[in-house]
Amino acid sequence: MLVQIENVLSADEVAETVKALGAAQWGDGRDTAGYLSARVKNNVQLPENHPLGRKLGEAILESLGRNPKFISAALPLKIVPPLFNRYEGGQTYGSHVDGALRPLPGTPMRVRTDLSATLFLSDPASYDGGELVVEDSFGPRQVKLAAGDMVLYPGTSIHHVTPVTRGTRLAAFFWIQSAVRDDPKRALLHDLDGVVQSLGGNDATHKEAVRLAGIYHNLLRFWADS
Repeated sequence: MLVQIENVLSADEVAETVKALGAAQWGDGRDTAGYLSARVKNNVQLPENHPLGRKLGEAILESLGRNPKFISAALPLKIVPPLFNRYEGGQTYGSHVDGALRPLPGTPMRVRTDLSATLFLSDPASYDGGELVVEDSFGPRQVKLAAGDMVLYPGTSIHHVTPVTRGTRLAAFFWIQSAVRDDPKRALLHDLDGVVQSLGGNDATHKEAVRLAGIYHNLLRFWADS
């Protein structure tokens, strides 16, 4: 399941984020890549322990905590704090699969990467290339969203970022461990939740909405990890 979430950050929030990142000291993106991924990764990245990255990441997570579409699609249990990367001058990231487990900074815990997320921070008209290409059951899907919009896709997907041949592509990226690890089950729950919200939007006592809500929550109880 590939889900686009609009307006995770407002235009003002995007502008403030981009301005702050413009003054940051960037490092080699390969520092957080695995053995194979490091061979095809060519970008720069804000270091994981950078205070600016932590501050900006907290703002993103705070926004997502209020976003019903994100909650419905991801059913998040744990989230790796957002990281930030930059592509320009032909930089690219070749085909790879994200590591199954990511350390949670500052703790001994690891997060299972059921979902990957990319939050676009640059106006798509300001750069050429830089599409996120995700392989799914219907073939490759290219994603290049408006600044402030985000895409969620299965962490199991092979994906790549095409070369940025003009301008600069800034983005935040991170991983989510879902309460429901299986993507088809998450997709079914997401669709069912959408129907419940549509039916019950104007009438919380709608009989079919109440029945479907019961089915939704019972499936979630059956499938959810503790």
